[in-house]
Amino acid sequence: MTLEDAFLDQARSNRALGSPFTARVLSLAATRLVPGNPVADRMRGWQGDIGSRGASLPLRFLGGLHALVLTGDCPELAACYPPNPRPDDATLAAALDTALGRHQPTLMRWLDLPPQTNEVRRAAVMIAAAHWLAVHFGLSRFVASELGASAGLNLMWDRFRLDLACGIFGPRASGVRLDPEWRGPCLPEADIEVIDRRGVDIAPLNPHDPDDALRLTSYLWSDQPWRIERTRAAIEIAEADVDKGDAGDWLARRLATEHPGAIHLVTHTVAWQYFPENTCQTCLDAFAEAGARATRDAPLARLSMEGDTRRGEGAPIELTIWPGGRTHKLGRVDFHGRWVDWKPPADPRRKT
Repeated sequence: MTLEDAFLDQARSNRALGSPFTARVLSLAATRLVPGNPVADRMRGWQGDIGSRGASLPLRFLGGLHALVLTGDCPELAACYPPNPRPDDATLAAALDTALGRHQPTLMRWLDLPPQTNEVRRAAVMIAAAHWLAVHFGLSRFVASELGASAGLNLMWDRFRLDLACGIFGPRASGVRLDPEWRGPCLPEADIEVIDRRGVDIAPLNPHDPDDALRLTSYLWSDQPWRIERTRAAIEIAEADVDKGDAGDWLARRLATEHPGAIHLVTHTVAWQYFPENTCQTCLDAFAEAGARATRDAPLARLSMEGDTRRGEGAPIELTIWPGGRTHKLGRVDFHGRWVDWKPPADPRRKT
């Protein structure tokens, strides 16, 4: 895939995800990243998959541009971004050229790391899976772990309010309100208590550090201000610890401790694709080893929301539970949590 193709492909995805402005930015950028510019040259020389299933270079670049807007460092670009009036293509292209010419250090920094949106609406799937598991096992206490946790916002899923037509799940007073289009049966009622929460990331962010908070919000799209508002609300209540390290080694240590009377729920959402192959294998080995020790009184569950080959149809929701190691396909979810097509097994109390 060429750099231009990667940008145009991401533009199509952004448009499908309800962000026509960032789609325009990516489409125009595809024609501005000419050889000779250090930022363009770095991306052109990138090794490996540069598209959405790999390094996601277009999203890294887009995040750097938005950071320049949020800080006001590039007023020419900020004048083109929402909520300002929509510029014509020539004006927007000129602003992109200014950013590429005058703000290369910022754009280079944003190329260093994969996007870390901590998309809060994905937590709807975590809430749903937790309620299903609580009824399935007859347990209300949870240990929450997340791989690729970034700033740990979604480790706070039990503190978010999920509003469905059939009912409200989670604390009603929560400042973080999730209201996806829900397709499928309502969730089973369950009392949820998270007794321990922790995550891991190769480059964790501190949501209460201004620079890290900027990185988080920069990956959110400027013509979707409600995503930024929801993320900032989640930052207000964030208190989960996120360790810096390799997900595989961390998971092996994390799963070594047993928690009788609690369900250990390990989640990863749009993170697995960024892990090196050896990290993925170490994680799988850790799941297998811990799963062999799991009991009905101390079960283990792995919830994944990762992309597959069905482009444009969101991500599959898969839940593997131990003892037994059975994988349940729970439907699909929009990558930004706008909708959830919830299709769990008919009876969550069915034995493994």
